[in-house]
Amino acid sequence: MIDNRADMLNKKASEPKAKPDKIIESLKIKTNDIIADIGAGGGYYALRFAEIVGKQGKVYAIDSNSDMLVTINDESKKAGFDNIITVNADKMKSVLTQSELDFIFVRNTYHHLENRINYFADLKKYLKPNGRIAIIEYKPAGSIFSFHRFCGHQVKPNIIISELQQAGYKVIESFNFLKEQSFTIFSSE
Repeated sequence: MIDNRADMLNKKASEPKAKPDKIIESLKIKTNDIIADIGAGGGYYALRFAEIVGKQGKVYAIDSNSDMLVTINDESKKAGFDNIITVNADKMKSVLTQSELDFIFVRNTYHHLENRINYFADLKKYLKPNGRIAIIEYKPAGSIFSFHRFCGHQVKPNIIISELQQAGYKVIESFNFLKEQSFTIFSSE
Protein backbone atom coordinates (compact mmCIF):
# COMPACT_ATOMS: atom_id res chain seq x y z
CA MET A 1 0.00 0.00 0.00
CA ILE A 2 2.84 2.42 0.80
CA ASP A 3 4.38 1.86 -2.62
CA ASN A 4 0.97 2.68 -4.09
CA ARG A 5 0.79 5.92 -2.07
CA ALA A 6 4.31 6.90 -3.08
CA ASP A 7 3.48 6.04 -6.69
CA MET A 8 0.30 8.13 -6.47
CA LEU A 9 2.17 11.13 -5.03
CA ASN A 10 4.89 10.84 -7.68
CA LYS A 11 2.33 10.48 -10.45
CA LYS A 12 0.51 13.63 -9.30
CA ALA A 13 3.80 15.56 -9.03
CA SER A 14 4.85 14.52 -12.54
CA GLU A 15 1.55 15.22 -14.34
CA PRO A 16 1.74 17.88 -17.05
CA LYS A 17 -0.86 20.01 -15.21
CA ALA A 18 1.48 20.05 -12.17
CA LYS A 19 4.14 21.66 -14.45
CA PRO A 20 7.14 19.92 -12.85
CA ASP A 21 9.59 21.01 -15.57
CA LYS A 22 8.56 24.63 -15.22
CA ILE A 23 8.90 24.38 -11.43
CA ILE A 24 12.40 22.91 -11.77
CA GLU A 25 13.38 25.63 -14.24
CA SER A 26 12.04 28.34 -11.92
CA LEU A 27 14.10 27.05 -8.97
CA LYS A 28 17.39 27.73 -10.79
CA ILE A 29 19.15 24.88 -9.03
CA LYS A 30 22.84 24.55 -9.83
CA THR A 31 25.35 21.73 -9.94
CA ASN A 32 26.85 21.12 -6.48
CA ASP A 33 23.89 22.70 -4.63
CA ILE A 34 22.83 21.21 -1.31
CA ILE A 35 19.06 20.99 -1.01
CA ALA A 36 16.56 19.99 1.68
CA ASP A 37 13.27 18.67 0.29
CA ILE A 38 10.98 19.00 3.31
CA GLY A 39 7.91 16.82 2.91
CA ALA A 40 9.57 14.76 0.19
CA GLY A 41 6.64 12.34 -0.07
CA GLY A 42 7.30 9.74 -2.76
CA GLY A 43 10.56 11.42 -3.74
CA TYR A 44 9.71 12.75 -7.19
CA TYR A 45 11.45 16.10 -6.67
CA ALA A 46 14.28 14.70 -4.53
CA LEU A 47 15.22 12.39 -7.41
CA ARG A 48 15.01 15.23 -9.93
CA PHE A 49 17.15 17.44 -7.69
CA ALA A 50 19.74 14.65 -7.23
CA GLU A 51 20.26 14.48 -10.96
CA ILE A 52 20.67 18.26 -11.30
CA VAL A 53 23.07 18.81 -8.38
CA GLY A 54 25.33 15.95 -9.46
CA LYS A 55 27.76 13.85 -7.44
CA GLN A 56 29.22 16.83 -5.58
CA GLY A 57 25.77 18.07 -4.60
CA LYS A 58 23.47 16.63 -1.99
CA VAL A 59 19.73 16.25 -1.45
CA TYR A 60 18.18 15.68 1.95
CA ALA A 61 14.81 13.98 1.41
CA ILE A 62 12.97 14.80 4.64
CA ASP A 63 9.61 13.32 5.57
CA SER A 64 7.71 12.24 8.68
CA ASN A 65 6.60 8.99 7.03
CA SER A 66 9.39 6.43 7.37
CA ASP A 67 7.81 4.17 4.73
CA MET A 68 8.11 7.00 2.20
CA LEU A 69 11.77 7.36 3.12
CA VAL A 70 12.32 3.64 2.47
CA THR A 71 10.71 4.08 -0.95
CA ILE A 72 12.94 7.07 -1.72
CA ASN A 73 16.02 5.07 -0.67
CA ASP A 74 15.00 2.19 -2.92
CA GLU A 75 14.28 4.47 -5.88
CA SER A 76 17.52 6.42 -5.47
CA LYS A 77 19.52 3.16 -5.47
CA LYS A 78 17.69 1.97 -8.60
CA ALA A 79 18.49 5.28 -10.29
CA GLY A 80 22.13 5.08 -9.21
CA PHE A 81 22.09 8.18 -6.99
CA ASP A 82 24.31 8.20 -3.94
CA ASN A 83 23.70 11.88 -3.19
CA ILE A 84 20.25 11.51 -1.58
CA ILE A 85 20.13 11.28 2.20
CA THR A 86 16.76 10.31 3.65
CA VAL A 87 15.94 11.88 7.00
CA ASN A 88 12.99 11.46 9.32
CA ALA A 89 11.56 14.93 9.98
CA ASP A 90 11.99 14.44 13.74
CA LYS A 91 15.75 13.97 13.26
CA MET A 92 16.28 16.76 10.72
CA LYS A 93 18.01 19.20 13.08
CA SER A 94 20.50 16.57 14.21
CA VAL A 95 21.47 15.76 10.61
CA LEU A 96 21.69 19.20 8.99
CA THR A 97 24.76 21.36 9.49
CA GLN A 98 24.60 25.11 10.07
CA SER A 99 25.09 27.21 6.91
CA GLU A 100 25.01 24.07 4.75
CA LEU A 101 21.94 24.45 2.54
CA ASP A 102 21.69 26.40 -0.69
CA PHE A 103 17.99 25.69 -1.01
CA ILE A 104 14.97 24.43 0.93
CA PHE A 105 12.02 23.10 -1.06
CA VAL A 106 8.58 22.75 0.58
CA ARG A 107 5.81 21.51 -1.71
CA ASN A 108 2.26 20.81 -0.48
CA THR A 109 3.58 20.47 3.09
CA TYR A 110 3.36 24.00 4.50
CA HIS A 111 -0.16 23.45 5.87
CA HIS A 112 1.11 20.50 7.97
CA LEU A 113 3.77 22.51 9.78
CA GLU A 114 3.09 23.82 13.28
CA ASN A 115 4.39 27.13 14.63
CA ARG A 116 5.53 28.02 11.13
CA ILE A 117 7.10 31.38 11.97
CA ASN A 118 9.36 29.78 14.59
CA TYR A 119 9.95 26.73 12.39
CA PHE A 120 11.26 28.82 9.47
CA ALA A 121 13.15 31.25 11.73
CA ASP A 122 14.98 28.23 13.14
CA LEU A 123 15.67 26.80 9.66
CA LYS A 124 17.47 29.99 8.71
CA LYS A 125 20.63 28.86 10.52
CA TYR A 126 20.95 25.90 8.13
CA LEU A 127 20.90 28.10 5.03
CA LYS A 128 24.02 29.58 3.50
CA PRO A 129 24.07 33.38 3.18
CA ASN A 130 21.53 34.23 0.48
CA GLY A 131 20.09 30.72 0.74
CA ARG A 132 16.60 30.32 -0.68
CA ILE A 133 13.33 28.68 0.28
CA ALA A 134 10.63 27.73 -2.22
CA ILE A 135 7.10 27.27 -0.90
CA ILE A 136 4.49 25.66 -3.15
CA GLU A 137 1.17 25.32 -1.36
CA TYR A 138 -2.46 24.79 -2.24
CA LYS A 139 -4.51 27.98 -2.38
CA PRO A 140 -8.01 28.13 -0.90
CA ALA A 141 -10.19 27.49 -3.91
CA GLY A 142 -12.78 25.15 -5.28
CA SER A 143 -15.95 23.92 -3.72
CA ILE A 144 -16.35 23.03 -0.09
CA PHE A 145 -16.18 19.41 -1.29
CA SER A 146 -12.68 19.68 -2.77
CA PHE A 147 -10.21 17.47 -0.87
CA HIS A 148 -7.72 20.24 -0.14
CA ARG A 149 -10.34 22.66 1.09
CA PHE A 150 -12.33 20.08 3.06
CA CYS A 151 -9.20 18.75 4.84
CA GLY A 152 -7.63 22.17 5.40
CA HIS A 153 -4.69 21.33 3.11
CA GLN A 154 -4.27 24.92 1.98
CA VAL A 155 -2.86 28.25 3.08
CA LYS A 156 -3.55 31.67 1.60
CA PRO A 157 -0.50 33.04 -0.24
CA ASN A 158 -0.56 36.30 1.76
CA ILE A 159 -0.35 34.29 5.00
CA ILE A 160 2.68 32.35 3.72
CA ILE A 161 4.39 35.60 2.72
CA SER A 162 3.57 37.27 6.05
CA GLU A 163 4.79 34.30 8.09
CA LEU A 164 8.06 33.96 6.15
CA GLN A 165 8.69 37.70 6.45
CA GLN A 166 8.12 37.47 10.21
CA ALA A 167 10.62 34.58 10.23
CA GLY A 168 13.22 36.87 8.64
CA TYR A 169 12.96 36.17 4.90
CA LYS A 170 12.19 38.36 1.92
CA VAL A 171 10.26 37.50 -1.23
CA ILE A 172 12.49 37.34 -4.25
CA GLU A 173 10.08 35.83 -6.76
CA SER A 174 6.46 34.71 -7.07
CA PHE A 175 4.97 32.66 -9.88
CA ASN A 176 1.37 32.25 -10.99
CA PHE A 177 1.59 29.42 -13.53
CA LEU A 178 0.18 26.80 -11.14
CA LYS A 179 -3.61 26.73 -11.19
CA GLU A 180 -4.24 25.30 -7.70
CA GLN A 181 -1.11 26.37 -5.84
CA SER A 182 0.86 29.44 -4.93
CA PHE A 183 4.61 29.37 -5.60
CA THR A 184 6.94 31.82 -3.90
CA ILE A 185 10.71 31.88 -3.48
CA PHE A 186 12.21 33.61 -0.46
CA SER A 187 15.77 34.60 0.40
CA SER A 188 17.42 34.41 3.80
CA GLU A 189 19.18 37.76 3.25
